[in-house]
Amino acid sequence: MKRAVALVAGVLAIAGCSTTVTESTTGSTTAAATEGVTKYPLTLDNCGTVESFSGVPKRVVVMNGGSIGEVSSLVALGVADRVVANAQSYGVSDVPGRATAIDALPTGGITPNNQQDIPREAMLAQRPDLVISTGGGGFAADYGYATRADLTAAGANSYAPRANCGITGAVSGTPTIEDSYAMLRDFGTIFDVPSRADKLIAESKRKIAESASHVTGQPKKNVLIVFPGMGMGDSSDFSAIAADGIWNDILGKAGAVNPFARTDGTTFVTLSKEQLAATPIDGLIVVNYRNPDIDAAARRILDQFPQWAATKTKNYAVLSDSIYLGPSNDIAVDKIARLVHPGQF
Repeated sequence: MKRAVALVAGVLAIAGCSTTVTESTTGSTTAAATEGVTKYPLTLDNCGTVESFSGVPKRVVVMNGGSIGEVSSLVALGVADRVVANAQSYGVSDVPGRATAIDALPTGGITPNNQQDIPREAMLAQRPDLVISTGGGGFAADYGYATRADLTAAGANSYAPRANCGITGAVSGTPTIEDSYAMLRDFGTIFDVPSRADKLIAESKRKIAESASHVTGQPKKNVLIVFPGMGMGDSSDFSAIAADGIWNDILGKAGAVNPFARTDGTTFVTLSKEQLAATPIDGLIVVNYRNPDIDAAARRILDQFPQWAATKTKNYAVLSDSIYLGPSNDIAVDKIARLVHPGQF
C-alpha cells in the first residue's frame, strides 16, 4: 500500500515523447475477432524505439507500475483474451464489471519483485510477443527488468504509453485526456481493432462535451483530490494530495480547479492541516484503492475542516480508475461536474 503512490506517480509522469505508427501496404495477417484493417508488418515508433509487428499479438504480458490504465484499455477494446500474464489490479473500478474482468485474467504464476512487478527472467519465461509497461522504467535493467533490447532478442515487441516514456520520469508537460485517447488508438492499431478504439474515443468525447456543456460559464469550483492512506511512509490522509496529473484536465472539463495543481512534475504533495484549513474547498474527491471503508475516510477528512463549503454540504464523491490515464475519464468528468455544479443537471 505504501508503495502505491510512487508507482502511480511513475504511471502519470510525462517524458515528452510521442508514438507514431506506420502501416505497410503489403501483408494481410489478421486474427480472430479483429477488423482486418491494420496491415502487417506494422512499424511503430514508441518512445523512440521502433517496434515491428508481424501480426496481431497473441501472448501479451502487462506489467504493474501501479496502473490499470493499460489493461483496462485492452478490456475495453475486447482484446484482453490475448493476455497471458497480467500484473495490474486495482480491486475496484468506476466501470461496472471491469474490476472483475481484470481480476479474472491470467497472472502467469509470476512471483513479483520488491516493486510488485515482473522481473527479467520471469518475464522472458512467459514467451511474450508483446510486453506492455506503464512507462519506460518498466524496461530498465537497473531495476531488474527485461530491457526493450532483451525483449526484441526474445521475439517480443514492447510498448509504453506516450505519457510516460522516460525511464527516470523526467517531465516536460502535464498529461491530459488526449494521452488516454492516444493509448487507445495505439492499441486499436496494434491489435487490429481501430474502429473499436475510434468508437470508444468518440463516445468518451461526446460524454465529456455533454457534461461540460452543463457547466460552461459557471464559476470554477475548488476540488481537493485525496488518496487516503497511500502516502509513502505516512498513513495520514494528507500525505498524498493530487498535484500534477491528468486529473487537472479532468477537473477543468468538469467546471472545477485543483487549488494545489502543479506543473513541475510533482504528482503528489503532502500538505499540513493548516494549509488545507486556509484553502476553500467546494468538493472533495477521495480515490479508492482497496480501502475497506472509503466513505468513512471521506467523512473523517471533512469533519476536520468544518469551514469548508464541501463539509457544510457533505459534498464528496468516490472515484477509482477513471481519474487516471485510461479509457474511462468521461466518468470522472461527469461525476465531478455533478458534484460541484449540481444545480446545472
